[in-house]
Amino acid sequence: MEYPKDSFAAGLRLLAETITGGLGVKVGYVTIGGFDTHSGQKNQQARLLQSLADGLKAFWDDLTAQGKADNVLIMTWSEFGRRVAENGSNGTDHGSAAPQFLIGNQLKGGHWGDPASLADLDKGNLKFTTDFRSVYSTVMDGWLGAPAEKLLGARFQTLGFLGSSTTG
Repeated sequence: MEYPKDSFAAGLRLLAETITGGLGVKVGYVTIGGFDTHSGQKNQQARLLQSLADGLKAFWDDLTAQGKADNVLIMTWSEFGRRVAENGSNGTDHGSAAPQFLIGNQLKGGHWGDPASLADLDKGNLKFTTDFRSVYSTVMDGWLGAPAEKLLGARFQTLGFLGSSTTG
């Protein structure tokens, strides 16, 4: 399988090899850095998002070709969002809300949660409409079979993007 020539894709290729090699991997973690774009954001953001898309496509195509895609759930996340307004350096500063993407054959597709409003900000920040811990709770309980309430320290609403009989 052909993967892009960057470190993110190389990490995904290694992860795919562990999955298809039957090593019993339940959770894998691959990072892509550089999204802390306080300046010169436009070109850097475009390059990073293309790397993310190309790497995930190659990974998914690899898993599909190997007959493993039905057993994999991909979840993206970031430790911070970005503010709405551009700063004085053609970038954006840390914000409070960010999108998460989930990819998998066992998912109910669509947009989960209400879209954030650009007209109703909190001191320049988007107001999140879905607590990321609800996404985590849904994945822990519904995919991994792990006790989300115990692991997260509280009970969070689960979302409907996984069927009740889905397991990873």
